[in-house]
Amino acid sequence: LSLCFSVVIQINNSSFAKSTLDMGISDEEWERLQKALDWPGPDQQITQLDLSTNPVHSTFSIVELKNSYKVGDSISIVITARDHNKNLKTYGGDFFQAKLFNSKLKASVYGEVVDHRNGTYSVVLLLPWEGQAQVFVRLEHSSEVVQILKKYRESSFPRSHYNGHFEGPGTKNTRISEVVECNLKWGAERSLRKGKCCCEYKDIKTGTEWQCERPKKLSCNKLVGHSMGRFESPLNRFENQLFSKKVTNVAITGDKTSINVLPNTEGIGTTERCRSGLTTPVPAGFYLKDVWKSFVCSAQQFNSTQMGNCLKNKIVYMLGDSTTRQWFEYLEKNVPDLKRMDLHTPRTGGPLMAVELKNNIIIHWRPHGVPLRFSKLLITNLHYISNDIDEIAGDSHAVVVFTFFAHRVFHPLAFYVHEVAKIRQSVVALLSRAPQTTVIIKSGNTAGRKNIFQSDWYTMQLNTVMQEMFRDINGVIYLDVWQMTSCHYLRENIHPGPVIVANEVKTFLSYVCPA
Repeated sequence: LSLCFSVVIQINNSSFAKSTLDMGISDEEWERLQKALDWPGPDQQITQLDLSTNPVHSTFSIVELKNSYKVGDSISIVITARDHNKNLKTYGGDFFQAKLFNSKLKASVYGEVVDHRNGTYSVVLLLPWEGQAQVFVRLEHSSEVVQILKKYRESSFPRSHYNGHFEGPGTKNTRISEVVECNLKWGAERSLRKGKCCCEYKDIKTGTEWQCERPKKLSCNKLVGHSMGRFESPLNRFENQLFSKKVTNVAITGDKTSINVLPNTEGIGTTERCRSGLTTPVPAGFYLKDVWKSFVCSAQQFNSTQMGNCLKNKIVYMLGDSTTRQWFEYLEKNVPDLKRMDLHTPRTGGPLMAVELKNNIIIHWRPHGVPLRFSKLLITNLHYISNDIDEIAGDSHAVVVFTFFAHRVFHPLAFYVHEVAKIRQSVVALLSRAPQTTVIIKSGNTAGRKNIFQSDWYTMQLNTVMQEMFRDINGVIYLDVWQMTSCHYLRENIHPGPVIVANEVKTFLSYVCPA
C-alpha cells in the first residue's frame, strides 16, 4: 500500500500532508492541529546571511523593573530581534528560550516566549523563590532556520538512514550475513528506489511500512536485526551558514540586573491531588535547591523505601526510547532489592525487566518500533507502542508510561500524527477494558543538538501534537518534562542528567501514588 497524500494543509508558507489513509483524525482535529502548530516565518525569501536574525545584536529588556518584588509576582521582558546589520526584524518566527535563574540557590523557572510576529517577543516570568533572580534568554534558531527545519521535515529527503541486518544459512554449514540500508516508506514519494529494488515489511495493525534494499544473497524473510545508520544532510552551502554555531543556541544580551524577591506570607504552591485531567500551566513548576516543585499538582519527594512502598504490587510498563530507560535505571538503582533479570538482551537496547519479590514489583522497559536510532537490536524485540498497549490487560495494579519523540524528529509530521492516532486508539481501548489503569505520557525533552537532524523545535512541535491529540482523552496523564530540562542549569542533553531524572521519576511516582 502506498500512502497517497490528497489533502494538503497550509501552515503559513509551509505545508504538510494529510494521508487519505484513515488515521482516526477528523477534519476538525486537523484544523485544531494546524492552529496549534502554526509558526510564523519570513515574509520574503532570504538569500543573504546578514538578513537573518543575529543573537549578538538581538536584545532583551525588563519592563518597568522595580526595586523589589514578592514571591508570586511576575516580571515582563521584551525581546527585540535584529539582523546582522543591526536592523530590526519585521517578522517573527525566531525560536527563543527564556528562563529565570539563581545559580547559588540552584533555582530556575521556565518562561514561555510569545511571538508578536513583528520582530518583538514578550515573556512573563514568575518569581517563585525568595532571594535574587536573573533573566537568561537564548536564540536557539533564527526564523530563517525554522523555515529550513519545516521544509526538510516534510520533504522526501531521508535525513536519517538505518541498517537492516540479514542472516541465513550458507554452504557447508556456514552463515551468511548482509547489511543493507533501510528506511520508512511513507507517502507517494517515499521509496528507497523505484521498481523491485526492495524488501517491504508492513505492520498489519498499525499500517506502518518499512523497506530495506534487497540483499544480494539472502531473501527478504532473513531480516533479523536493526541498527542506526548514517545521517545525510540536505543543506546547501547557504543553509549551512544559517546553522552556524555562531548564531545557534547563543545567549542574547540584556538587562542582567539582579531581581530582588522578598518573602510572601501567601503560598504559591498547589494542593491539587496528582491525577489525570489536570492542565499543564506555564510555568509547570520550578527548581529550588535542585528540587522540582510542581504547579500542576501536589508532587511528593520519595526516599528509597517510599518508592518501594509506592510500587508495591504494581506492574510498570515503560515504553519508548532511552529516556524512559533512564527512569527504569533510576528505579533499579534506588528501589530496595529491585533486581534486573537477565533476559539475554543488550543492556541498553533491551527489552529489560526488573523484579522485587517481597513487594511484588515488576518493571518492564521496551524500545518502540522502527524508525529507531539504536545500536544493533533483534527486529523481533522492536514493537510499536500501540501494539504493546493492545497486549496489556491493565487494572489498578498496572502503570503504563510511554514517550515517543526523540526518534520521530527525522520523519514527516503526518507520519507522527498517524502513529499517535494509533497509540490513542490503543489507550482508549485499554482504559475502556480496564479504567483503573494508570496511563502516563512523558513529553519529549530538550536535547544537546541544535541542527537539521535533532532540533528542539522539532520536539516542541511533536509535544504539541501529542498534547492536542490526547487533550480530550479521559484518564490520561501528560507529564511535561520539557520545562524541567529547558530551564535547568545542566548542559542540555538528549539524556538528561541524574538530578533531572530523579525529579522526573518522583513526579511520575506522585501520579502513581498521589498524596
